[in-house]
Amino acid sequence: MTKNRASLADTNHPVGVRVRMVLGLLVLVTACAVWGPGLLQGAEGSGVSSKPARFLLAAAAVLGASHLLGALMRRWRQPAVIGEILGGLLMGPSVLGLVWPDATAWLFPAEVLAPLGLAAQLGLVLFMFLLGSELRTDQVTRPGSTGVVVLGAMGVPFVAGAGIALFAAEKLTGGAGHSTASVLFFGLALSITALPVLARILVDLELAKSRVGVSALAAAATGDGAAWTVLALILANTGLSGFTSVWTTPCLAVALVLVTVFCVKPALAALERRVRDNGPVLLAVLVVGALSYAAVTELIGLHAAVGAFLFGAAAPRGSKAVERTGLRLRGFVVTVMLPLFFAQIGLSTSVALLGSDLGSWLLLAVVLVAAVGSKVVGAGAAARLTGMSGPEALRFGFLMNCRGVTELVVASIGLQHGLVSEVGFTILVLVAIVTTAVTGPLLRVLAAQEAARASSAAREPECLTL
Repeated sequence: MTKNRASLADTNHPVGVRVRMVLGLLVLVTACAVWGPGLLQGAEGSGVSSKPARFLLAAAAVLGASHLLGALMRRWRQPAVIGEILGGLLMGPSVLGLVWPDATAWLFPAEVLAPLGLAAQLGLVLFMFLLGSELRTDQVTRPGSTGVVVLGAMGVPFVAGAGIALFAAEKLTGGAGHSTASVLFFGLALSITALPVLARILVDLELAKSRVGVSALAAAATGDGAAWTVLALILANTGLSGFTSVWTTPCLAVALVLVTVFCVKPALAALERRVRDNGPVLLAVLVVGALSYAAVTELIGLHAAVGAFLFGAAAPRGSKAVERTGLRLRGFVVTVMLPLFFAQIGLSTSVALLGSDLGSWLLLAVVLVAAVGSKVVGAGAAARLTGMSGPEALRFGFLMNCRGVTELVVASIGLQHGLVSEVGFTILVLVAIVTTAVTGPLLRVLAAQEAARASSAAREPECLTL
């Protein structure tokens, strides 16, 4: 008897755990009933009227929704980033704003949106630094072949996107008065391939070391560098920097690149050799450098993401210390900071903008078909020219169709600089989600079809001998 009582008193006993949970819930319900209304309607500086409390509640809601949907996507054999993007859309006007507009207004008032936007920009800057530091163009073993496939994978969608923007300028282009820059920007947005999401899909499908996978990674890495260069040129020539001469921003950008190549890159390599055993110091240097570069490019008229990417590209390659530092930083950025950026995207995206206008929905369909078709045809045809078989070229085309986070980043920059309208921004976001979501399933279907054909070919000789 004494032994049974002792076991019940044990804090790890199932009955004891249930009792404590019931007591805890009773305390929570009582506290909410007694003090909840006062907290919700507290005076300025207390309760949920406190700006820090409102910001933290909004951040918690965003992170919870993003990671919950990310886990759900992983169960459905989709990249978690799709769920995180959908989590941001869920909290915005596209879903919660339609179903429960008061909740959206309460969670995301103006005093919360401002700090949330700053946190999102910080997350974007750090993420772009990680992308730059992981850009491995040194692994491109056949530059000529890679150049051909990049030209096909980016050139054809670029022409298709620019053509659509030219004929639908009234709906797609921004109001900043830069029609040529807006058309070029929309073409660039459709030519994007998301390197980080592509790498994850290749690992999931066990294609990372295949011929198609290696070629896709090399092409996506080279294409990323080309895309950010073209974006920098577009931004530099919009005149949005405030400089009196349109040549000021391009000249300053070239000067920054030269300083990076001839001064910063060797200095980082020398510093890495001296402090490679001191992780915190290396982490601090890289983060401070990324933020400083982001500030500089923002000041000279480019976007902060361009500077962070450039500094990341200058980080030493093949350094175990830099890789360990990147992994430490990536955990926090991807888990906490990047979902806040997705939330900002979601809060700026409203499917309701398409409304009941049949023309807007038809435009979305045209852009989506053009985005998929031009990528698959352009990348696949170029892959065939470099010697890939028909099935390999088709897989390559579907892989390069994955746009993911990178297109969201580019689209947000375009919206911020007035190069794309809100309707155009919404269309680009939807295209990024759809093209990323269909990449894995389409490749699995192709793999199943090839396996079935191989099995049928293996059985055919047996049938002939009967």
